[in-house]
Amino acid sequence: MQRSNPLAGVRVPPHAGVLSCRVVDPVDEPVTGAELTVTDAMGRRVVTGGTDPYGLFLAMVPAGEYRLAVAAEGYAPYRAAALVGENSLASLGDVTLQVAQPPEPPAPGDWDMDPAHSSVGFTARHIGLARIHGRFDSFAGVVRIAERMERSAMHVVIDASSIDTGIRMRDDHLRSADFLDVQRFPTLEFYSDRFVHKGGSRWAVTGALSLHGVTRTVTLDTEYLGLGNGVEGETRAACRATTELHRDDFTISWQSMLARGIAAVGPSIRVDLDVQIVPRS
Repeated sequence: MQRSNPLAGVRVPPHAGVLSCRVVDPVDEPVTGAELTVTDAMGRRVVTGGTDPYGLFLAMVPAGEYRLAVAAEGYAPYRAAALVGENSLASLGDVTLQVAQPPEPPAPGDWDMDPAHSSVGFTARHIGLARIHGRFDSFAGVVRIAERMERSAMHVVIDASSIDTGIRMRDDHLRSADFLDVQRFPTLEFYSDRFVHKGGSRWAVTGALSLHGVTRTVTLDTEYLGLGNGVEGETRAACRATTELHRDDFTISWQSMLARGIAAVGPSIRVDLDVQIVPRS
C-alpha cells in the first residue's frame, strides 16, 4: 500500500522541510503558549514561536540539523535534536514537559533590601513616541518572610527626589508640582501582605502604593530567582518584578509643554524591580 505524503497540499520551498511537535504536560494535556526556539548546528537562532491551543508547533525551515528548546512557565526546560530533510516532515511527536521544582524559599524572618545590588527602574513614553528610561537612586525596604510564604509582608520606601532619567532639566520637571511634587510628597511607599503563588517561580504580590498623596492597589508580577551567596559568603535571595502604573490614577497630570523642548511623559509607566535581600543582622 502506497503511503501518502504528509506534506501533500503544503507548499514547501525548495531545499526546505517542516519541523513539528505537540507539547503536553505529564497527564497528556496540551501546554498552550509554550515558547519554542529552533537553532541550527552553529547555534544561530532560526525560528521562534509558540504552541497553539492544542499544544502544536510547526515551522518550515531549510533542510538540515537543528536543536529545539522548549520553555513554559512552571515547567522544566526541554531540549531535543531534529534532522529535517527536503520536502519532508520531521515530527518529534509528543514532547512531554515535567513540572519544575520551585526554588528554595528564604528562611523565615526579616530580610533587608540590599540597595547596592537592587534597582527600581521605570519606562515611560515621551510625547507618545520615544521611550524614557529612568530609575530611583535612593530607596530602602524590608521583607518579613513567614513560615508560609503566602503570609509574608513587605514594605518599601522610595525617595521621590532621587528620580534620575539622565537629563537634569527633565528630572527637575519630574520633581516639580507638575508630576511628583516632591516638596509635598517626598516619598513613594509600597506595603503588601498578600503573596499569591501562581505556580513555579511566579508570584503575585499585591499591596498599597502611596504616590503623590494617593494610595492605590497595585500588583507586582514577580519572579523569584532563588537563593545565592554573596562575595563574603552571606546568604541572599533575589527576585524580579514588574507592574504598570497609570498617572491619572495618582492625579499626576500636566498642563502644557515646557520651554526648551521638554514635553510630557506618557500616561502609562512600566516599573521594573530587580531586588536582592539579605537577612537582617
